[in-house]
Amino acid sequence: MTAPREAWSIEIDKDYLKFSAAHFLIFPDGSAERLHGHNYRVYVDLHTDLDAHGLVVNFQEIKPMVRAICDELDEHLLIPGRHPVLTVTRDGEHLEIRYRERRYLVPADEVVVLPIGNTSAENLAAWFGRTLRERMRHAWPGLVVRRLSIGVEETPGQRGVWALSE
Repeated sequence: MTAPREAWSIEIDKDYLKFSAAHFLIFPDGSAERLHGHNYRVYVDLHTDLDAHGLVVNFQEIKPMVRAICDELDEHLLIPGRHPVLTVTRDGEHLEIRYRERRYLVPADEVVVLPIGNTSAENLAAWFGRTLRERMRHAWPGLVVRRLSIGVEETPGQRGVWALSE
């Protein structure tokens, strides 16, 4: 009989871990939503071994890290930089965003072009999770992450979730 294996995790679900952003989805048939916005909320679920102090990670250290990523997206137009048809080109101080017959000319500092194929909640969760994981590696190089899960909620009760198991 195998002895039970203990596991630890922390979950972060704070009202201030949010960002407001504009986007539009592009569907498989080529149609696209109208440009619109959401008040997104971010959820984090982190599983690791306990450190010498009995912590997964210090809440006081990871919450500002999550908040900083939220702040990078807040009050921006989010554009998928890896969509095969959508293009983004610089036009002086603006970015010209083209998708089929649509053309947007937006001040460059109001746009975040993300390395994703579409700005769905699932893809935003994946980008957020990969970004957070990289920052965690930098802050805590010895941290062994068993599982990291990120939820990005675009409306109450509707979220995309990304998870990484190492």
